Amino acid sequence: MRAAPFLGLALAGCAVAPLPAPPPLPYPPSAAERVIRIAVAEWRDWGAPVRDAFASGPEEVGEQGAETQPANFPRVLAYWRAVPVDHGAIPDNRLRYVWALAGHSMGLWTQPAWSAAFVSWVFRSAGVDEREFPPSATHAFYLDALIADARAFPGRAPFVPHAPEDYAPRPGDLVCRDRSRAPLRHWTERLAETGIPREMHCDIVVGIGEGTVEAIGGNVADAVTLSRFPTAPDGRLLPAPPGRAPLLLVMESRLGRLPPWSAPPR
Repeated sequence: MRAAPFLGLALAGCAVAPLPAPPPLPYPPSAAERVIRIAVAEWRDWGAPVRDAFASGPEEVGEQGAETQPANFPRVLAYWRAVPVDHGAIPDNRLRYVWALAGHSMGLWTQPAWSAAFVSWVFRSAGVDEREFPPSATHAFYLDALIADARAFPGRAPFVPHAPEDYAPRPGDLVCRDRSRAPLRHWTERLAETGIPREMHCDIVVGIGEGTVEAIGGNVADAVTLSRFPTAPDGRLLPAPPGRAPLLLVMESRLGRLPPWSAPPR
């Protein structure tokens, strides 16, 4: 029996109607603590390298060595396994690993960049679900999702973007730089290009020192490295010097800072 024309149209309309996104869930303070603890532990496993955030090389070299050493193969493999698209990194570097074990220098994990995979792995390992932090091998893409949540659910979003000059980072936040050839002047300009790749880099804030913000990132000096960002007396980040990738935004983490574990944000 043929369906009535109007019924077919109705069913077709139902099939294409998008469902509203469910609101994000709040997380307990333990999730925020785990993000920092996991990032710090991983940094120590890489030998705890430290650098100036705007320097061209590491200040201290970790004992474990860099990404190309076979001993670090499973570390970076774990980061790539945390994202849905690896851009061929896993099969390519499995072959490189075989050759490296045979004594050949094959440049393990040198391409593609794994810094976004590292950040995704940290939040996933801390128990933050993909609904609240969508893992991605591209910093710009997970930032797009976090920004969209902040706009759609301002009172419930677990992450909120701020211009660096408007907000002093706290542990658990993300400090993000625009590494493209034509950097954005303000993070809100990203709204016009949502979903389009842009070369960026984010580090996870793990500590606040006197005149500095300490943040851990992956694929920095070919390792998981702690970078020190200079700050003004009020704790806000100072601009990057000429010739360095400018700071684009600080993504405030509200993990453990939303009801029922704290007062609602103002």
